[in-house]
Amino acid sequence: MTTKKIEVVFFQRKPRIGFNFSLEYIFEDIRRRLADRIDAKICISKHYNDGYFSKFINIVSASIRQGRGVNHITGETHFVNLFMNKNRVILTIMDCGMITRKTGLAQKIVKWLYLSAPIKKAKIVTSVSERTKQEIIKYTGVDPANIRVIPVMINPIYQPMPQLFNKVKPVVLQIGTGYNKNLLRLIEALKGINCHLTIVGKLSDEHLLLLKKNLIEYSNEYNISNERLLEKYHECDILAFVSTFEGFGMPIIEANAVERVVITSNISSMPEVALNSACLVDPYSVEAIRSGIISVIEDDSFRETLINNGKINKLRFDGDKIANMYLELYKEIIR
Repeated sequence: MTTKKIEVVFFQRKPRIGFNFSLEYIFEDIRRRLADRIDAKICISKHYNDGYFSKFINIVSASIRQGRGVNHITGETHFVNLFMNKNRVILTIMDCGMITRKTGLAQKIVKWLYLSAPIKKAKIVTSVSERTKQEIIKYTGVDPANIRVIPVMINPIYQPMPQLFNKVKPVVLQIGTGYNKNLLRLIEALKGINCHLTIVGKLSDEHLLLLKKNLIEYSNEYNISNERLLEKYHECDILAFVSTFEGFGMPIIEANAVERVVITSNISSMPEVALNSACLVDPYSVEAIRSGIISVIEDDSFRETLINNGKINKLRFDGDKIANMYLELYKEIIR
């Protein structure tokens, strides 16, 4: 007897050229893994979310395109469910960064539009980390029992690629140049350390001036493919991921998987994701970042322990396991 597939409509943002598409990859991989159990349809927002009129058009369009099975809002465009049938909606929230970037009345409007109202119009809410769950609760007062934590799966292209660590002149990989990626402090922390800094992401004039001032040897690429990003992991000795805020922190797991040592922040979601597989530092302290980098360069035993712990840590983010967690939610919606 053939089991009928569950109809799932995935609502996704309109992606911007030059920006990271990790959000799109996550759910593309879920659809691939569940292809024999769900009948998937993708609905991409017609407009960028650059103003309230564009948002309204996206909301109306999504309500027209909603399905009769499961409607899964996959992050960033939380508000497109406002005119949908609540009992058919799963809302996934990646982070609450949109709130912290605003103040005053603008923050109240964004909080209502991106969190409070969409949560009320969803039967099930998921977050990618316990940290994000706690932030949702802080901002909205929603019952903790109404939020399920489902982590992000690791891309299967990230496989072990061990290499001899270059203690003389290690390659330090920095992924992202956004406001929260803390690149300015990392640049200052690397001053005087013999290394090469590889930066993935578009550099600002401020970044370029500080790199020059601190005599940092660096290379830079952006808008690269997943395959090219994988090459960057293979080429590096250290992943520096000392963000001031992350909803999850996928580069930590990616570096774990290819067996590179990780330095990351001791705040936000990063300790939760890394556990004991990374050197945790205070991202607001240039000296702490610098000390962490020196430790993983000079202390062979410490470095190898972190790498070995990473081999275990990555197992928590198995793709099939996480896809099945979403499948159980889809079943719950259609009961």
